[in-house]
Amino acid sequence: MREFRVEIPDEQLADLRERLARTRWPEQATVEGWTQGVPLDYAKELCAYWASEYDWRRCEAELNSRPQFRTVLDGGGDDSLGVHFIHARSRHPGALPLLLTHGWPGSVVEFLGVLDALTDPPDPADAFHVVVPSLPGYGFSDKPRVDGWGVERIATAWAQLMDRLDYDRYGAQGGDWGSMVTSALAIGVPENLVGIHLTMPVASPPPEGEQQPLSESEKAAAAASKVFQRQGTGYSAEQSTRPQTLGYGLLDSPAAQCTWIVEKFWDWTDCAGHPENVISRDRLLDNVMLYWLPGTGASSARLYWESFGRRRLDQIDVPTGITMFPQELVRLPRHWLERRFTDLRHWSEQPTGGHFASLEQPEVFVDELRTFFRPLRGS
Repeated sequence: MREFRVEIPDEQLADLRERLARTRWPEQATVEGWTQGVPLDYAKELCAYWASEYDWRRCEAELNSRPQFRTVLDGGGDDSLGVHFIHARSRHPGALPLLLTHGWPGSVVEFLGVLDALTDPPDPADAFHVVVPSLPGYGFSDKPRVDGWGVERIATAWAQLMDRLDYDRYGAQGGDWGSMVTSALAIGVPENLVGIHLTMPVASPPPEGEQQPLSESEKAAAAASKVFQRQGTGYSAEQSTRPQTLGYGLLDSPAAQCTWIVEKFWDWTDCAGHPENVISRDRLLDNVMLYWLPGTGASSARLYWESFGRRRLDQIDVPTGITMFPQELVRLPRHWLERRFTDLRHWSEQPTGGHFASLEQPEVFVDELRTFFRPLRGS
């Protein structure tokens, strides 16, 4: 395990600006708004800001103000992998270790704004030692050189990481792929977990004879899911089948990488039509930079090839907390989830928010973690 600092050469930032200046733009969409994807005028505006006004050194300094490390993990396979992680320890000696796992198209940037609140809360009894790893093939973690780095192997590697940090009992939280990895961790090493908190839990539907009538909110969630499946899943179809082909464009064109990601922040946030209504332009680009600078367009997409459609939905008996946000991609009925998560201790439905909880609703996100883990700390 060694300390790590982000130090991007000036030449790499100059290359980014030059590529943005040479962008070959398509014509306008044939309809107004975001129906066919990111509107041309906004794409040009965002990329012009990225090239001339955005300050990467600010984000780099913010990352480097946190203790960062890299260590080599193998996840129980034949090929080892260097993993980058933030390890923000609390000054309070009784703090509970907490593992936070991001998803796609997110990064460790999602959690920078909540680290202080988690490590140094008003009540020391709510303090956490926070560990935030970059998924394999994401951010400043290595790109897998062989296949097999799916959800279960990542969960095994995360257990290895926490053991290496001398944390034998800890909590874990995740959304998106982080939800899948956290759930797999609860299946693989339940004895190490005091509890898990999820913002996008998934489960199989009950057998036909055991299904219960849906509430009005559950019916609305099911209808929204059908719309998403019909209109919003092209990205996952491509990433789960042809990530390599997609990667050539994402690695070569910063405009392609930026719009591929930012479109999801429009579609998946509770933003009233524009992503910058809930997440600042600089923070959106901070997150994009963690894909562009290390060149992870293909390697991050490959997690879909490894695990999409092959997710294990085993029963989980670890104490579980679930927070539902109204614009989350998947909002399953509570009785579905209770069949899988048999020890559901906390259930909360929030009035606002979407897929990127720690960015959209940081105070709610922190409060939900404190509330769920508070009675589990002595277990």
